[in-house]
Amino acid sequence: MTDFSLPLDRPALMGILNVTPDSFSERGLNFDSAKAIEAGLQMARDGADIIDVGGESTRPGAAPVDTEDEWCRIAPVVGKLAKEGLVVSIDTRKPVVAERALELGAAIVNDVSGLRDPEMVSVCARSGCYVCIMHMRENPETMQIDPVYNDVVGEISGYLLGQAESAILVGVSQDRIWIDPGIGFGKTDADNLQLIRHLEAFAATGYPVLVGVSRKGFLGRLAGLGHELPVTQRLEATLAVQTVAQMKGARIIRAHDVVASRRAIEITKHIMSE
Repeated sequence: MTDFSLPLDRPALMGILNVTPDSFSERGLNFDSAKAIEAGLQMARDGADIIDVGGESTRPGAAPVDTEDEWCRIAPVVGKLAKEGLVVSIDTRKPVVAERALELGAAIVNDVSGLRDPEMVSVCARSGCYVCIMHMRENPETMQIDPVYNDVVGEISGYLLGQAESAILVGVSQDRIWIDPGIGFGKTDADNLQLIRHLEAFAATGYPVLVGVSRKGFLGRLAGLGHELPVTQRLEATLAVQTVAQMKGARIIRAHDVVASRRAIEITKHIMSE
């Protein structure tokens, strides 16, 4: 397992590598393992600090994938990228997949279900890996069906802190926990904006905050001047929100467009420096 530290002067950039036939953005572009490996290597060359490999789509309405199918998709990709010395994150809700990926050299578990499964907590504790706890309402199939919060910032930050505390009790190192408010995962457009506006509340918890807004639907709806922009036309909106997130304390930015995102991170770093 490759060890690493988050940069101090800018957010780490996490490149998204979906090894799926049905991701909302790439639509199977990297479903072939050879193409996925080359895409991951290119992301690293382009400035990604972390490659986040996923074998199950978690877009709104997505059905779950069988454990062995998910593993077969990502195993050769995780193994090769880790052997090349890249910092690999495994994007999964399944403890078995996470454990196998860690054995192949992955360093981070990115669990969109927020460590709901006690066995996932145990896997992370035994391995000593980094773990990102994300908030997601219910599951991908139902998360966007009438989501309602009384205090979206308070409720989600409270949930994430509670999950982190529970993980620490089981043996996960506090300094290896990241949190993610889960923008777009069971939230309305208004909820997403509130989370972005008040991201400093999450940064104030002391846990590094991961933000993933890349190409998401709410950006297409809000930036489309009366019509929803397709996925391929959401880069500018993505970079605008990533920049705000960086200025509000995000420590990890998860993105599809690595070159553009790294450039935006760099210029924002210079603006923020004294």
